[in-house]
Amino acid sequence: MKIIQITDTHLMPPGIVVNGVDPEKQLRAAVGDIVEKHADADLLVMTGDLCNHGDPEAYELLREILAPVPFDIRLMLGNHDRRPEFQAAFPAQPCDSNGYIQSFADTEFGRLLFLDSHEAGVIGGMYGADRLAWLDTTLESAGDLPVTVFIHHPPMDCGIRHFEKIGLHDDGALMRRLSTHRPGIRHIVFGHIHVPLAGTSAEGISYSSGQACAHRFITDLDAPDPLWTGGNPCYRIICLDDHGLRAYGAEVGEAIFGQASICEGP
Repeated sequence: MKIIQITDTHLMPPGIVVNGVDPEKQLRAAVGDIVEKHADADLLVMTGDLCNHGDPEAYELLREILAPVPFDIRLMLGNHDRRPEFQAAFPAQPCDSNGYIQSFADTEFGRLLFLDSHEAGVIGGMYGADRLAWLDTTLESAGDLPVTVFIHHPPMDCGIRHFEKIGLHDDGALMRRLSTHRPGIRHIVFGHIHVPLAGTSAEGISYSSGQACAHRFITDLDAPDPLWTGGNPCYRIICLDDHGLRAYGAEVGEAIFGQASICEGP
């Protein structure tokens, strides 16, 4: 199974630059590359901060940019999004009985969980009792299926000072619930931090973030006020199969300096 992840696109109405980057230009290039090279993918997951201010015009622009994608799409909310405006623009995106944009999909390689950590007016994420109740039911109904989780906010300490007060404000409840799933959590995929990160939690659960498609940080673990920078439009290719899970970073527009020779073996 091939899953494409795009994260932190921060889309604005056409022509508006955010932190030195044109998010529309970045996303159009990324989606164009995905459609050209990965038409065989099974799913596109956008892990939040779809739009920078959650304005209706930006969500309509997102609909137009994503129109050529020939496979299923799951859109998730981040702290920059706005739930009512998102639901007006994307009424077909699945949600739970409380209106949270969270759902699941079963595949031959386990259950995929799409969790909603957005809370209006909160930069960090929330995952309270009503969302945890949905999670309990969903994990229970997964039975013997291993689970792969997608969420905007990292549900563990990411070790970056800028994010120490704007992570998931749940006192570790989500990770405790996930760690009780007997068949296991295969991986947690998130965004929010605008830099690539991979690790294993104290509970032994592996996780990783995608690079922001729009503006990104120069990686500085200790700075409370890190520097913004730009970069090529980007996404990740996540392969889920009999060998497990692998995630590959992909960029659009990289300079080409030559071509490697074919390696024939030992």
